[in-house]
Amino acid sequence: MSPPTRVLRIGVVGLGRAFTLMLPTFLNDARVQLVAAADPLLQARAQFERDFGTPAHEDVEALCADPRVEVVYVASPHQFHAEHVQMAAAHGKHVLVEKPMALTLAQCTAMIAATQAAGVHLLVGHSHSFNTPILRTRALIDSGEFGAVKMITALNYTDFLYRPRRPEELVTDAGGGVIHSQATHQMDIVRLLGGGRVRSVMAHTGAWDATRPTEGAYQALLSFDNGASASTCYSGYGHFDSDDWLGQIGEMGQAKQASDYGAARQRLASASDADAEARLKGSRNYGGALYQAPTSSSSPQSRPAHQHFGHFIVSCERGDLRPTPTGIDICGDLERRFEPLASPVVARSEVIDELVAAVLHDQPPLHSGEWARATTEVCLAILASARSGMSVSTQWQVGLPPAQTTP
Repeated sequence: MSPPTRVLRIGVVGLGRAFTLMLPTFLNDARVQLVAAADPLLQARAQFERDFGTPAHEDVEALCADPRVEVVYVASPHQFHAEHVQMAAAHGKHVLVEKPMALTLAQCTAMIAATQAAGVHLLVGHSHSFNTPILRTRALIDSGEFGAVKMITALNYTDFLYRPRRPEELVTDAGGGVIHSQATHQMDIVRLLGGGRVRSVMAHTGAWDATRPTEGAYQALLSFDNGASASTCYSGYGHFDSDDWLGQIGEMGQAKQASDYGAARQRLASASDADAEARLKGSRNYGGALYQAPTSSSSPQSRPAHQHFGHFIVSCERGDLRPTPTGIDICGDLERRFEPLASPVVARSEVIDELVAAVLHDQPPLHSGEWARATTEVCLAILASARSGMSVSTQWQVGLPPAQTTP
């Protein structure tokens, strides 16, 4: 992380779960400053004003028009991303929008067109393809030492479906379920490791809990233009936990305890109906009754490992590469070695790296609108393939920009 030449002034649209996950980054990265926010909930706005000593807006357009704001971070619910990105662009603001970029390809295209017309940068994330172990694995591939990528295996088992949800988060067409929220991470990583251009998708999805009526699992086989393939699997049904295979390091890089098992289902059992579940979720969000402010990430113990999204094995012509939260497991023809990575100083600083490079130095971002539209296309193809029982071809895929993958 280089010293800041100028601090980027960020306004936040939506003070929910996505914001709370990015908040430690905003607090601890000297290159950015939170100067404004917008949220419909009074308690969230009040919390922001207490924390940052600056007014928060009830109206999103007022936030976008705020002259203090240079970059708008769109962290509103999925279904509002397209509207809010276009609104920010209309006011001449650069945009960082949470994943998923949008719910349809038409929305993605409109977002790209709006930012291009306004002459502002559009970045999409956080997705876990920003993580340093993934970027380092891509750099190892680019080195040529291991030859071409031939096969990728990806697997993640979590309790995602049993974390408290608002009603629309259990409706697929409204952006609910694991495809829009979780496959976005996995497909973005697989595309980055595989070279970007997916040719076709064949998939099955699972929705086997009638009380959570949306996709909770999927398997998908991706074929790439360069001849590589990827086998991907995700389950959010809260039984097996694939972090067992990663030394009990959780998705956020935190140490997990055996007592964590079943915690999501236990919390959910306290909610008697959909309204109670939504209140339970809200209570833990920013400004809620059970909200806990993030601790400082300045101590080595606070972030012992990098964030991750389960298991990835990249099979190349002359070796297999396995990114982990602490380094890269490298299995070559004649030797096996482990390349350790230093613990992160600031979680998700890779997002700020890319944002600063784009806004201050006009460098084309890796996680551009075009890149994210291609990931959205793959996620939508998973749904389409599962429904039709047929392979689905793609048409919006893009490759990796040059010299953009070394952390």
